[in-house]
This record gives sequence, structure tokens and C-alpha cells, in this order.
Amino acid sequence: MCAAPSAFLVLIMAVAGWKVYVTSAAVTVADVVVFYAMAFCKARGLVRLIAGGQLPKMATQGIQAIDMASPVNSNASPAAKPENFSGDATHLPIPGSGQESGRHRNNKLTLFPLIFLIFFDVAGGPYGAEPSVQAAGPLFALLGFLIFPFVWAVPESLVTAELSTAMPGNGGYVLWVDRAFGPFAGSLMGTWKYACAAVGAAAFPALFSDYLTRVVVFPGSGAGARVATIVTFNVSLTVLCYTGLSVVGWASVALGVAAMSPFVVMVAVALPKIRPRRWGTTVAAGEMDWKLLLNTLFWNLNGWDSVSTMAGEVDRPEKTFPTALVSAVCVGSLGYLLPLMAATGAVDAPPEAWGDGYFADAAGQIGGAWLKYWVEVGAAVSSVGLYSASLSSAAYLLAGMAELGHLPSLFASRAPWSGTPWASITATGGIALGMSFLSFDSIVAVTNFLYGLGMLMELAAFLWLRARRPGMPRPYRALPVGGAAGAAAMCAVPAVFLVVVMAVAGWKVCVAAAAFTAAGVGVYYGMAACRSRGCVRFVSRAEEGGGGGGVCESQKEGQTGGASQRF
Repeated sequence: MCAAPSAFLVLIMAVAGWKVYVTSAAVTVADVVVFYAMAFCKARGLVRLIAGGQLPKMATQGIQAIDMASPVNSNASPAAKPENFSGDATHLPIPGSGQESGRHRNNKLTLFPLIFLIFFDVAGGPYGAEPSVQAAGPLFALLGFLIFPFVWAVPESLVTAELSTAMPGNGGYVLWVDRAFGPFAGSLMGTWKYACAAVGAAAFPALFSDYLTRVVVFPGSGAGARVATIVTFNVSLTVLCYTGLSVVGWASVALGVAAMSPFVVMVAVALPKIRPRRWGTTVAAGEMDWKLLLNTLFWNLNGWDSVSTMAGEVDRPEKTFPTALVSAVCVGSLGYLLPLMAATGAVDAPPEAWGDGYFADAAGQIGGAWLKYWVEVGAAVSSVGLYSASLSSAAYLLAGMAELGHLPSLFASRAPWSGTPWASITATGGIALGMSFLSFDSIVAVTNFLYGLGMLMELAAFLWLRARRPGMPRPYRALPVGGAAGAAAMCAVPAVFLVVVMAVAGWKVCVAAAAFTAAGVGVYYGMAACRSRGCVRFVSRAEEGGGGGGVCESQKEGQTGGASQRF
């Protein structure tokens, strides 16, 4: 199952230039040096990094020590005890699952809101798919959107469904990686993915402003109107997220219907005008932009795991998650393929005409000015859904990291009237607003690279847990047959694809990714230092496991042995 994603990742990395290899090697060496330097300093008593336990011991104990402090098994006694996963995994005390105290059960996500949150986390409609036609022509664009869901979206969705139902807590992939490889890997994963989600969300206010200016004439200065639109958009949707995921989810249902309705009409109107021969058009061999094609496919069809950060807010996740993911894959994939087939088959336009926003022009040629205007309005509506879904995923990722003890407890605090992590939402909205004025192309390239790093670790965690924790209850299994070999095969192609996407990145993107990685290492050790000195409050892992979900002060120096002391 993992063969296709893994193979794709390897392919992306294989075509990287020497600058990419040198930068990646430098970052890797720096990470190794930092890790062992911190271990050396702690062993010599030069600095205090983690309250209780020995860092070298943590590094060498491996998966047994990790399990003792895991949020899934944090009730284990200090003495080692055999693995015992009795009962349904969804009833285990996962931090942030809402099962510990029954908080905010009336604000749970049900099936239809979850489907459309996933839809907007990934797609939001075919808006933004036009550069794939410009890069390689209709033939390769259609083949890409036909094949890519099977080699990428399906494996990623299966991994997400299995691990989200086995460990249905907020934080999603951070929880999985923490469970598989320990807190350092979990914290680094959280940094990569949060940066990807928050930076990605920053693209949508600017897109909304661009789409809106096509259908609304603003008085006065264009620059001033753009700034006002971006700020109003960001603040309004951040306030919407405060009301709760249930409200955001049902709003996503309405937004999804509104965003896709013009394309349903466009496909119907285009049917008698389609000429299948136009689908075979390609760009001249020497002019094909494979980098643009891959980045466009990746940007438009990644993010199936994003909703896992909100797993603790889902009603009956063992049943709701698999159904929602399957439905969202079908809706999202067809939402790209059918409009592309209709537009490229009905409009006789050269590939170079297919720039950003060309769907509106194609709709105008197919149905008239009214349909063009409708598509432009739908694009603005889609930006609203994309931003609210991305902001929610990023905010609950931050809350999940706090519930795991990776960040101060402030980010896990909930508003009493809505049960939403207000501090995490505020921080994420502020970051997205601050980055909303960056170049869209720069945002896409950086988020694709960071997403690739995170997905490689996520696939590795999936395979590790399959191989080393086969007894862990899994209400849903990605592949009921095939065992570890089948799981590895499923992950191979997505992994190769990720490597290819990362390998074609420019040196600026690699430097930005290295900076985020260094920041992730700094966050981990900075939080460890704050915990050991009692500078800020953290959620206690021991109390999470015991069901209270409470908050405690950092453990005093000299206390021993418990999982609550492991950072």
C-alpha cells in the first residue's frame, strides 16, 4: 500500500540538484550534531534539558521507553509491563480525544461536515488546477488528475483512516509519530506540519482578494482595498473558528455546494460542445514544465491527513473517519477531473492560455458572461472554505501538541462556551494574517517541501507501528491482507512522488525548509528547558493518561521515574 507513495517520494528526491543535496546533508548533519551535543551537555551537567530521566538513556531505550510515556499507554507503571491492548482503541485515554472527561460532546463533527472539511483541506474545487494544462497540455493534465488520486490520495487516506481510528486524539500525525519514534520526532513533525498548514492558509486571503476584485469594483486605492479585504477576511473567519468545529463543518457544507455548483452547470452546458480530440493536445517536448505539473498536482491533491488533527472532535471516529475519507476522495478527484475534461474538450485554446483563473474564461466561452461571473464568485467562496478548514486543522494541531506536552498548556486551553482552543486559533490566525502578503508561488513551493518532509515521517510511522505494534487495536485497517509487505508496497509510490517534488525545489525553498527544521529543533529543546525550569505550564502526560486532561506545573527537580516527566 505504501509502495506507490514511497516510490514517488524517492523519484522527487532523485532528480534534485547538487545544491539541494548539499543543503539537505548540511541540515541533517546539523540535527545530528545538535542532538549529541545536547546529550553531552546534559551528561556533563552543563545545562538542564529535561526534568528527570537521562537523555542518552531515552535515545537508547528505543520503542520500549517511548511506549511507557506514550499517551496511548501512559498509565503503565514505572516497572516494565507487557504490551496489552485490550478493548477498542477508541476507548483508550488519548489526549484531546474528548473521551477523558466528556467535554463538549454536543459540538462533535458528524459525517457530512467532516466530508466537506476534508474536501476543503485538500481541494475546494478545481480552482488552481489550470497551470497543469499550461505546463504539459490537456493530455498530461487529465492523466495526472486521473492517476494521481490512486497513487497518492488513496494510500494517504488509508493511512489516515487507520491511524486516526486507532488513536483518535487531537494532533493527528504528531500523535502517531510521537507514538512510533518518541517526543523529539513528534515535536519536529509538528513544526513541519504546522508551518505547512499555517503558511498554506496564508495563501487564501490573498486569493480571495484577487478573485473578489474581478467581480466587485472597490472605490479608492486598489492597494488599500486589498489590504482591508485581506484583514477583514482573516479576522472574520478566525472569529468563525471560535464558534466551534460543528459550526465550521456545516458552514463548509454550504460553501462546498456553492463553490462546486457553477462547475456542475458548466459540465452540463459543455457536453454537446466537447471534442475528444482536444484532450490529446500536449506541449512540445522541449517546452514541458514537469516541475510546474508536479507541484500543481501535489498542491491540489495533498492534505488528506490534515483532518486527523481534529480526530478528537469527531463523533464515532471508528466509523465516521473511513466513510468521510472515501467520500471526500471521490468528490475531490471528480471535482478536478470532470471540469478539466469539460473545459479542455469544449474550448479550443492553446495550453499557454491556461494561466491562473482561466476556468472563468473557459466558462464564459462555454456558457456566456453569466457563467464566467458565477465561476469567479465560486472561486471567492472556495477561498473562504479553504481558509476556514486550513485554519481549523492548524489550530487543532497546535492544541494537540500542547495536549501531548510539546507546547505550553495555554495552547490546549478551551473556551468554556464553545470548547474551542482559543489560544491556538488566535495564534494561527495571527500568523496567517502576517504571511498573507507573501508571493503565492513562494508559499506553494515552501509548503510542498515541508509537507513532503512530514509525509515521509508519517509513512515511516505507519510502517513502524504496523511492524512493531501489530497487537494495537485498529478499528479500521488500511489493508486487511498483505501484512507488513503489503503496507510497504502501498507506501512506496507516494514516497517516491514526495522525493521527486522535493528534489525539483529551488535552493531558496531548501533554505526555507532548513530554517523551519532548525526552528523545530529549537522549539523542542526550548520547551524542554522551560519545563525543567518551571518557566511555563505544560499539560502533564500522566494526568492525560489518567483521564483528567489536567494541567500541572513542571515537575520539580529530583522527582523520578514517571511518564509525566518525559518531554
